[in-house]
Amino acid sequence: MTVTWEESGWEQLAPGVGRRRLPGWDCTAGLVVGADAVLAVDAGSSLAEGARLRSEARELTGRRVTHLALTHPHFDHVLGAPAFADAEVYGAVGLDVALAGRGRDELRADAVRWGLDPAEADEAVAALVPPRHAVSGEWTLDLGGGRQALLADIGPGHTAYDLVVLVAGDPEVVFCGDLVEESDEPQAGPDAVPSRWPDALDRLLRLGGEDAVYVPGHGAVVDAAFVRAQRDTLAARFGVSE
Repeated sequence: MTVTWEESGWEQLAPGVGRRRLPGWDCTAGLVVGADAVLAVDAGSSLAEGARLRSEARELTGRRVTHLALTHPHFDHVLGAPAFADAEVYGAVGLDVALAGRGRDELRADAVRWGLDPAEADEAVAALVPPRHAVSGEWTLDLGGGRQALLADIGPGHTAYDLVVLVAGDPEVVFCGDLVEESDEPQAGPDAVPSRWPDALDRLLRLGGEDAVYVPGHGAVVDAAFVRAQRDTLAARFGVSE
């Protein structure tokens, strides 16, 4: 690596695994480095932000990002994706439909409503290409040198298309998308599936286990106890029986 995680403004979570808290909406972007490939997790809220993430990843690794996993179809996680035009892009099954047609109009409107410059929103939405790879169940990416990343479609919950990324190691790291939020209460918009959200978090906990590091879509890194408490809070909030 040409610079350290700290020098680049990234937080190292495990050897070869880190994340960046982006300004504006405190959205998380992740990076997983293997011997042969580099995986980014989410892409930021605009083409400019995506380009910065791509540039920082190259500074950290000396290589380009080869794979991109999108955790769900909200603007602050996907509108930077066109900056990774030469990466293999993955999303939960159905995400390609959510990012096409009327979904693009809703994505653009949501971005502007939350404060993204309309011109930046137009530029990003026009360039957005739906994921090439649809993950149904689980998909293991071999990044080389013994490094694997497991992509798991464990929604619906926060949206109908929630993808998480588990990186084996010591510790194991789980990128949760907005199924888990630390800096504020979990946001349940019109595309959320509240009745299924607690079940999704149960699956998340089974996937990661008690000793994993859980990386929320917004906020500080948390542990299994935090995820379990948030699961119980959501169940009570939405009247979901145990």
